[in-house]
Amino acid sequence: MLRNIDNNIWVSEQPLKYWGLEVGTRMTIVRLKTGELMVISPIKINKITIDELSEIGKVHFIIAPNLYHHLFVADFQALYPGAGLLVAPGLELKRAELKVDRILDRNTPQFWDEVEYLYFDGFNILDFNGPSPLQEVVFFHRESQTLILTDTAFYFDASFPWITQLVTRVIGGYNRLSPSVLEKFANKEKDKIEESIRQILRWDFKRIIMAHGSIVENEAKKQLTTGYEWFLGKTL
Repeated sequence: MLRNIDNNIWVSEQPLKYWGLEVGTRMTIVRLKTGELMVISPIKINKITIDELSEIGKVHFIIAPNLYHHLFVADFQALYPGAGLLVAPGLELKRAELKVDRILDRNTPQFWDEVEYLYFDGFNILDFNGPSPLQEVVFFHRESQTLILTDTAFYFDASFPWITQLVTRVIGGYNRLSPSVLEKFANKEKDKIEESIRQILRWDFKRIIMAHGSIVENEAKKQLTTGYEWFLGKTL
């Protein structure tokens, strides 16, 4: 079911296990002033969700923001054949069977009035050829002052099972907004990461929605700044 978060922005959530841990997953829906819908990080869809989407607008953009969140893209394309598929760099190779309309990288111009986006790159898994799955497209919905992330940061709290709480205490993201240890251990192109973080922090957001964990409603910008202090230190 859709859950209204603010003006013209909704989420839909489902259980999801990753490496045996219940981390949940979340897609975000933004309604543009044209009435068109952007669906970011599609999840498994059912009739209830289909009906609710049709009540708030017409799906016009389907977005796979990184190389992990693509499992249900084809289902959405089948249901909404007129929608354009926008993807993070590399997904057009990983899922060559998908019809991709646009790749969102650093050179792609902004083309929405209400939503800005940024390709957050610079983290590369060791010996990974091509775009890294740690890199993703992030979005800022100006009207609701909402930053929309996928796996750039996590926030797991007491609402999650105890084993998820235990593991995220170790790898990052428990009771604080933080990237995981994967980013900390990855190869880093410092200039690109710093540029990305600084651009994100220039956006006037008060809330952060991410694909896994609880939505951050309080001091969101301060929490994200603190979460990346390990990388930027006092330069932030």
